[in-house]
Amino acid sequence: MLRLALRMLFGDRAKYAMLISGITFATFLMANSPALLCGLMSWTYSTIRAVRAPIWVADPKVEQVNDTKPLRDTDTNRVRTVDGVAWAVPLYQGLTQARLLNGSFQVMTLIGIDPDTFIGAPSKITEGNLQDLRLPNTVIIDDFGVERLSAVLGRKIGVGDVFEINDHEARIVGICSAPRSFTGGPYVFTTYDRATTDYTPPQRRLLSFVLAAPEPGQDPAVIARRISAETGLHAYTESDFSWSTIWWFVANTGIPINVGMLVVIGFLVGTVVSGQTFYSFVLENTRNLGALKAMGTSNLRICGMLLIQSMTVGFIGFGLGMGLAALNGYIAIKTGKLPSLMVWQIPAGVLAAVLFICSLAAFLGILRIARVDPASVFR
Repeated sequence: MLRLALRMLFGDRAKYAMLISGITFATFLMANSPALLCGLMSWTYSTIRAVRAPIWVADPKVEQVNDTKPLRDTDTNRVRTVDGVAWAVPLYQGLTQARLLNGSFQVMTLIGIDPDTFIGAPSKITEGNLQDLRLPNTVIIDDFGVERLSAVLGRKIGVGDVFEINDHEARIVGICSAPRSFTGGPYVFTTYDRATTDYTPPQRRLLSFVLAAPEPGQDPAVIARRISAETGLHAYTESDFSWSTIWWFVANTGIPINVGMLVVIGFLVGTVVSGQTFYSFVLENTRNLGALKAMGTSNLRICGMLLIQSMTVGFIGFGLGMGLAALNGYIAIKTGKLPSLMVWQIPAGVLAAVLFICSLAAFLGILRIARVDPASVFR
């Protein structure tokens, strides 16, 4: 019966192609849209991924990493005095404009790190030396910054090139690999003192965050709660701050709603197209299935044949759709133009949706065949 069911399915090439196309298109929409959303959400906390620290201390009103409310310079020492804190260093984060030699401007995210420990520095330096950041008027830019500045200047830039930030010289001594920023601008790393005194207009407060770490054997979550209780500031673990940033964007922007509509459209397209096509396929094979019933084939066996046919279409269409979604994500990551992050929950959820669509299509066919009188095929 399995072989007969598959021969009936593959024999009607037009219906088979329509079924595969519907499931493939639905799978692509349902997988690609959440991957786009996850990739975009990963951009929202890119600073946390670029500047790694177990604990982030911020103003009590700060809910996400892109919203900086300056702290007092003394807050770093206050965090250091909390029991269980191994170290605490200042961090500056802010948007700035870089002026190139040809007069063009480029918006960048300026990161000022501790000059003594280099805590918060990029972990992957592709060119240059991190220690050179102690030299006067020096910066490290990410590979996206190289791409953007090279496009503006019309030539490849690298270590040794110079531009200006706030009318101060910024000489590139290193190139790093960093995640894409949600603001769309490249990352520029320098020392905290240089960022707050030279590259940023004078302000009363410029401390964005305090980075800290627990002593060996201590739980970061416990130390973060202790810092919050003793200093009145808000201390996050790295994971909590990332999720707080994500949920802030989910609650305050329309991005999840727009992406969710694409997922719903993909599900509806798969349900309607596949359901109607499979039902039409069953109608065309009513005489054949009725003949099987007349020869003594039970309804249960025929139901199994319809389920095999629908599930075969589902798994083939799911594989093709996920392949297209993976290819699209690979191209997006390579070009760097679109975010894409395919977590394992996406294929699992899409597979469950596809199996539901196929089960529904098979159920419609089963209802039709259950009403067929075996004697009618001989009339």
